[in-house]
Amino acid sequence: MSQSSYGPLFEALAHYNDKLLDMAKAQTERTAQALLQTNLDDLGQVLEQGSQQPWQLINAQMNWWQDQLKLMQHTLLKSAGQESEPVITPERSDRRFKDDAWRDQPLYDYLKQSYLLTARHLLASIDALEGLPQKTRERLRFFTRQYLNAMAPSNFLATNPELIRLTLASNGQNLVRGLALLTEDLERSADQLNIRLTDESAFELGRDLALTPGRVVQRTELYELIQYSPTTETVARTPVLIVPPFINKYYIMDMRPQNSLVAWLVAQGQTVFMISWRNPGTEQANIDLDDYVVDGVIAALDGVEAATGEREVHGIGYCIGGTALSLAMGWLAARRQKQRVRSATLFTTLLDFSQPGEIGIFIHEPIIAALEAQNEAKGIMDGRQLAVSFSLLRENSLYWNYYIDSYLKGQSPVAFDLLHWNSDSTNVAGKTHRSLLRRLYLENQLVKGELKIRHTRIDLAKVKSPVLLVSAMDDHIAPWQGTWQGMKLFGGEQRFILAESGHIAGIINPPAANKYGFWHSDASSDTPAAWLAQATHQSGSWWPQMAAFIQAREEEATPVPARIPSEGMEAAPGGYVKVRLNPVFAKRPEAEPA
Repeated sequence: MSQSSYGPLFEALAHYNDKLLDMAKAQTERTAQALLQTNLDDLGQVLEQGSQQPWQLINAQMNWWQDQLKLMQHTLLKSAGQESEPVITPERSDRRFKDDAWRDQPLYDYLKQSYLLTARHLLASIDALEGLPQKTRERLRFFTRQYLNAMAPSNFLATNPELIRLTLASNGQNLVRGLALLTEDLERSADQLNIRLTDESAFELGRDLALTPGRVVQRTELYELIQYSPTTETVARTPVLIVPPFINKYYIMDMRPQNSLVAWLVAQGQTVFMISWRNPGTEQANIDLDDYVVDGVIAALDGVEAATGEREVHGIGYCIGGTALSLAMGWLAARRQKQRVRSATLFTTLLDFSQPGEIGIFIHEPIIAALEAQNEAKGIMDGRQLAVSFSLLRENSLYWNYYIDSYLKGQSPVAFDLLHWNSDSTNVAGKTHRSLLRRLYLENQLVKGELKIRHTRIDLAKVKSPVLLVSAMDDHIAPWQGTWQGMKLFGGEQRFILAESGHIAGIINPPAANKYGFWHSDASSDTPAAWLAQATHQSGSWWPQMAAFIQAREEEATPVPARIPSEGMEAAPGGYVKVRLNPVFAKRPEAEPA
């Protein structure tokens, strides 16, 4: 690096250190202590079980040393120019070691393989230790994996050959640009570093995303209700109401015209309504799950009726939005009111929370108690903090690779619509967050028959409306086995579709893309495994299956004239969805070479 490069570098480094210290001071002490104490308790169980089965630890240590000796021999042979098979290779999906130097140069090959061996043996030791409670083992695996992936040699300048070459070639300008990006990201972060995943200035709602024409026809303190404009001369009599999750924004279902579920449903001759939840601030701290059900879903049903004259809808709920829709159906049934949801289609929706996926590692009394204290103090769960937590469930693909690209390579992220949505975080009201964690996840009150919404006990067995539940094979947020189990709580007709891919790609899979297939079966089964064993795999999108499910449950097959939204309020996508937590940064110009 030239002498002139040092000034900007050290100025940026000093600013970065100041912001990092501020962030460390701002972190919630009680939550950090709860996580630390949980880890210490789990490690205590490991030591206790290990002392009772020392052969496991001795055997693991011997296996590790044998592999390390093999690796040393491999490195010596490779250094001498001889051919040698590697002791361990990265998984095909692991993109951290794609640079040729990790394979061709003995030093970096050794670093890579030594790291991979250590990671494999540590995780295998946790799996091999007998007597550990399953929840303890899952937490140990998760936090050990987080540590291992954070310490990967690819994450450090001195041990990443690609970064060394880049730094020398750019005279260190990549680090200057990277530190500038880091300080900007720190400015907009909450208690944890929010790494920018995409160029957030590249997309604007209503211009690039959320393009389906429509109008806001109802607005409350909790939501806006959007009615979409028809594209057919006639429509089905019963309208469709979509309930998105209130921990994300709705436009994942209306990204671009070619992959918009909303636009596709409109083209099928449906009158489509969408709830657009308000992004809560501290003034909405007292909003609870009960409010989302009664003042949200039930009130939106009234809004649909006011706009169309129809008392019933075909309901579609996504993730926790599907949970809210289900609870609304249960609330109506418990109060002996006529059911207003003629059919329900639920995407990746948990109702039985006994299998919560990797989120389950946080479902532990001390951690939840600490988060409750944090919510009490702040009023909300900051959406930026939630975004980091979800990214760390897939840390190598959604965190560390962007850390390297942004801060070590100095590359501004590219524009990507899905990552724009993923980064468009929403807060969760403190009381709502408490209910989700304690009433649903920790205590699983719905399954136990203990859950009350506005003092009304919810029993989904009283709900007789037909239900189609769509889950995804690789979903790590709502595992399909758990969603299948929750479907069994309903008292009426039940159908299940299992899509390929994950929580987002498995659902946003339009017919034109023909990217992922799905499994389906009309036969009844006692377990998820039994259902899958007799299910039929079909290529292409499952969206037409959903459309057929809805159409078959129309009370009256004769269509009605297309319904035009009233002009009383603003055009879609409305105002609530545009409220952002993070500022939109203008694209930074590339630094001039030194």
